[in-house]
Amino acid sequence: MLIGTWNLENLYRPGGPFGPRDKAAYETKLAALAEVITELDPTLLGVQEVGEPEALRDLVGMLGGDWHTALSRHADGRGIRVGFLSRTPFEVLHDTKGFPVKLRPVQGDDKGLEVAEAGRGLLAVEAAVESGPLRAAVCHLKSKLLSYPGGRFQPRDEGERARFGAYALYRRAAEAASLRALADELLDGDGRERDVVVLGDLNDEVQAATTQILLGPPGSELGTPAFDRPDGGDAVRLWNVAPKIPAEQRFSRVNSGRRELIDHLLLSRRLVGRVTVAGTGLPGEESLRLPPVGDDPVERRGVAGSDHAPVWVRVG
Repeated sequence: MLIGTWNLENLYRPGGPFGPRDKAAYETKLAALAEVITELDPTLLGVQEVGEPEALRDLVGMLGGDWHTALSRHADGRGIRVGFLSRTPFEVLHDTKGFPVKLRPVQGDDKGLEVAEAGRGLLAVEAAVESGPLRAAVCHLKSKLLSYPGGRFQPRDEGERARFGAYALYRRAAEAASLRALADELLDGDGRERDVVVLGDLNDEVQAATTQILLGPPGSELGTPAFDRPDGGDAVRLWNVAPKIPAEQRFSRVNSGRRELIDHLLLSRRLVGRVTVAGTGLPGEESLRLPPVGDDPVERRGVAGSDHAPVWVRVG
């Protein structure tokens, strides 16, 4: 069983303000995405940046065999949302964007905008696989690529950069707390006996505070002696599979020339104990090549494929 996550980068039909400018560029993008998904052959794939449901249908139409899909109803201001593709039928359990009850709104801009919900929906499903029920949640947390009033991607001064960096961090942390609350529902205090995966574009790296929020109780991390020592926290912990990815492939985006692993899979105890291999890109690919991205995402409008690599894990 292969479980993966992939940011499809601006999956829109042509002609709009964000997608490819013409049909030829659109078909080239779809073909590039379809080739990767076909090679991956995932049991369950979480996807991000689906701009139009019709575009996802077009993509699935290029894949062989039967596929099941679901998209969150909650898109952001650009219309992008998260979803799932699966070879196996599944049931939607949750589609939410609200913060946990006790978490107050956070500041979103210089004018004191109060943000009380995630920018994009958090979608959870349950699929019936050979090993039993598999519960999965997909997300796309607030971006590190900052935007400023008036549609600018560059600040007027360093004070503005710092403030908007803080606003983005507030939002990403609140969204991570919301995702952790959803993970708690999926785990239901039984992660030692329940297969649960939380996956998606977390927009930060393994050791980032927002990523760490999702793990639950500290201890027992992969690669530490405590991993093989069961304790009470195992019932609610999640394990990031990043340490199982070969070091030379441990990135999913190239930001201004820097390799970053910002797309993650977090597994429950029962699931992580059966991991056989993890990776980015395509299985068996010796070197991972990704196009670099900068501060202005508009520069990549209509480019084929994606600026992210899929991240995946194979479970026995």
